[in-house]
Order: sequence, then C-alpha cells, then structure tokens
Amino acid sequence: MTTAESGDGHLVEFLADPENAALDLPTAAARCTRALGIQNSVVYLADIQQRRLVPLTDVTSSLLVDGSLAGWTYRTQSLRVEESETGGMTAWIPLVDGAERLGVIAVNCPSLTPAVLLRGRALAKLLAMMITSARAYQDSFVRRLRARPMRLPAEMLRAFLPPRTIGTSHVVSTAVLEPAYELGGDAFDHSLTETTLHVAVLDAMGHNLASGLTTAVSLAACRNARRTGADLPELVESVDDALSQWLPDQFCTGVLAQLDLASGMLRWVNCGHPTPLLIRDRRPLVDAMRREAEPPMGMPSLLTGGRRETHEIALKPGDRVLMYTDGVTEARAVDGAEFGLEQFADYIIGATAAGELAPETLRRLIHAILDSPTSRLRDDATILMFEWTPPAQ
Repeated sequence: MTTAESGDGHLVEFLADPENAALDLPTAAARCTRALGIQNSVVYLADIQQRRLVPLTDVTSSLLVDGSLAGWTYRTQSLRVEESETGGMTAWIPLVDGAERLGVIAVNCPSLTPAVLLRGRALAKLLAMMITSARAYQDSFVRRLRARPMRLPAEMLRAFLPPRTIGTSHVVSTAVLEPAYELGGDAFDHSLTETTLHVAVLDAMGHNLASGLTTAVSLAACRNARRTGADLPELVESVDDALSQWLPDQFCTGVLAQLDLASGMLRWVNCGHPTPLLIRDRRPLVDAMRREAEPPMGMPSLLTGGRRETHEIALKPGDRVLMYTDGVTEARAVDGAEFGLEQFADYIIGATAAGELAPETLRRLIHAILDSPTSRLRDDATILMFEWTPPAQ
C-alpha cells in the first residue's frame, strides 16, 4: 500500500509519464493524490463571483465561501483541520496560483501527520498550475463556475481580463468587477516586470457591445505598447490612436499607472476618470492624487492640444492605492444613499486594520454593495487595489 512516506517515487513516475499529459484534470488530480500517498482529495474552485466553492466533479455539493470551514480557508488562505464525517481527518488547504486564489483542496486521511500535510500542500501547488493551464481552453471549468448565462459584451470583456490577483512578496494588485454576467464597458488590467507594476482601470461610455469593444481595443492597444517597452505617455497615446483609427465615435475614460517596485515612485495619467484614492497609515488621503483630469481617450486631436500630463507621487511602505470606476461610488448603500467615496474608503480602512488580505477586502466590499436590500448598480463597478510593501532596509 502506498504511504505518505513512500509517495515521492510514484509522483516522479506520474510526472515523467508522457501519457499523463493527455489526462482530463479530474483523473490527473486523482492520480496525483494517489502518487503522493494521500487517501483522498476533493478540489473546490471559486465561482465567478467568489460566493461558492464548486467541486471539480459531482462527488459532493458546493460550499459557501461565507459560512463554511472551506470558505474560511479560501478567505484567509490558511490551513484548517477538522474531523471527517466519514472518519479520519480532513485538512482544508488553499489552492493558489502565484497570488491568485483559485479555491481549496480537501485532503482526507486516517490521520494528519506533518508528512501528509506537506504532501497535501505539494498537491495543492501542483494542481493549481494544472488548473491555471487547463481553464484557458476547457469550457468545463467555465460551465461549472457560472450560475447563469452571460451576456455577449461581458463574455467578450472577460476574455481580455488578467487574473483577479497578481503579486510578489513585496507588491500585490487585486481587482473585482460587477455585474459579473452583464458587464458593459468596464475593465481592469495589471501586469508585472522585474522592475514595475503596470495597472489600468478603464470605463468606456455606454453599456452595450460597442462599449465592450471600445474597452477591448483600449486594453489591446495598451498591452501592445507596453510589451514593446513604451513609457506611460506612449501607452496612452497608443490607446488614443487605436480608438481614433478603429472606433472614431467611441470614448474611454481611464487611469493608467506604473509603480517602480524599488523606489515606490508611482506615475499615472488620468483620462477623464475618478481620482485614485491613496490610503496611508489607515487614513484616506483624498486629495493626494487629485489632479486636473485629461480628456477621455479617443479622438485626441479634437480633445487635447498636446501630450497627456504624467503625474508622480512617492509611496511609502504599506500604502494602498485604489482605482475605481464611478459605478462603485454611485452604487446604493444599505440605507439607500449613494455608497460614496467616504464610505468606500472607510470600508477599506476597517478591513486593513483587521489584517484582512487585499483580495478578500475587495470581495467583501463588492458583495456588501451588491447584497444591500436597496442596492442596484447604476453602471459597471470596478475596483482595483494595489499595495506596496518593499523589503525592510
């Protein structure tokens, strides 16, 4: 019988076998589990709105992110252990690819020794990479993680979106976007190089397929310029030129920014968009990034006489910067009033003081807006937040 102490050789054989490359993911997950000497495991993935943890197969039911031990593991990215209903023990292990939360794994064994827990974590790492690779082309993932059909503009925009969360040990960027199934013109983007975090939040005028196409073209133009080494002003100019050439009647507001990971110097261009919010020492510095906004992107020759102005601010370790669309601050709060920038900032500050992870803060914030009895989003609502925590000098 395979044991946790003798599983290494079986795992090497599994990974080295070329026939395993063609396995469907559930079968591969089961074989990896056995190769690592683990009695049984169940993979749960977060649905598109991060409300449920959906099993990879139909062996069991979905679990709520809010209100289950598995959900606690997902929310906090911490190991939890409990007695199994069928005997033995169950360890709930976070399923994470880089900085992105994918779900959790339930590892079931007669007893949870340090060796079993170590192999459970190894299983989670291996399956996270496999899931990230497979979900790009396997529609079975998409079907399981959606609660209802998605409108065409939303389908188009989501095809362009990066992972919800990216980061390193010194910087993290995370975003949420609603309404998940009915997006019109909002989008976010973030990426990393060895030296720089690139972030953007975009909002095309309107809420239809043309709006989504405008945002998609803007994202593509920004990435195309960024990947050729263009500086921030050239990125905005590329979006201007693309919209002017291909969608001359469309406009797009947005904030494009670059953070130097070594110095903390943040540079940004604001094209007709809400002012980003800087949170420092648990206080919102509402005016710290307030500058006169440039015109929206598109048809620059009619809107501006020269290059866009680039602004700079030096971040301090632990600073959080929030970029958002007006759909967030115009949403209705519990009492029926507009959510507003002040309440928006208070929520983030409270979560920060409680030590909440950045992705969890945004998940709970967007749900607080959506779940209010009087809530109704007037527009797409997008929030992107990044936090800079450089190594101590």
